[in-house]
Amino acid sequence: MSKVVHDIKQLTAGLTPVEALTKLANLFPGKVIFSTSFGWEDQVISHMIFANKLPIKVFTLETGRLFPETYYVWNRTLEMYDANIHAYYPQAAAVEQMVSTKGPSSFYESVENRKECCGIRKLEPLKRALAGNDVWITGIRADQSANREDMHNVEWDEGNQLVKFHPIFEWNLDEVKEYIKVNNVPYNPLHDKGFPSIGCAPCTRAVQPGEDFRAGRWWWEDQSKKECGLHSTEAHEETFFEENKSN
Repeated sequence: MSKVVHDIKQLTAGLTPVEALTKLANLFPGKVIFSTSFGWEDQVISHMIFANKLPIKVFTLETGRLFPETYYVWNRTLEMYDANIHAYYPQAAAVEQMVSTKGPSSFYESVENRKECCGIRKLEPLKRALAGNDVWITGIRADQSANREDMHNVEWDEGNQLVKFHPIFEWNLDEVKEYIKVNNVPYNPLHDKGFPSIGCAPCTRAVQPGEDFRAGRWWWEDQSKKECGLHSTEAHEETFFEENKSN
């Protein structure tokens, strides 16, 4: 699939994010999908898609453990753009079994438990969301963490068998904030309280001055591993749920 990645890199080189998104939507009609968690970066891309009426599907993962502020910005986005954002939920039976046998906060007890929770609440719904699509749009930026500096703006996702495209990969945080300000884009108020990266409420805290961008995510774990598996470059992370769905 390296040729597909190469071709898309060539076709989108030198284009603005909106131009690149438009080209991909035209090249893969009905097969381009964007995942939003309603953070700064995702709100920028949502604005690009909705304000320009691009034929790109938008979805979010409703884990059941989101902050109230996330629901606020979700609703504001729907109101402002008269948009359609599809919510994918975890399988109820899997959540029931995990919580019934291990309790509601098992993810604090071990990395294995945390990955199980992410697998059930995020990875399995993500598989369903991405199925049948050719291009997955994300809000990843290179300077968000050390893990992401090794990524590229166009990649092949082996686990999900599609191309990933990060339209604002080279933007810095100041550029993201300026875009939001200029375009009056709704954003999560937690960002103003020291939360640069926002996920599930039990697994996210504010960061302190000088800390890494993603230090507030799964802060009780090894600081060098700050991914839930959605965007991991490690194959075992991408396939965690499939390998453990019978457990």
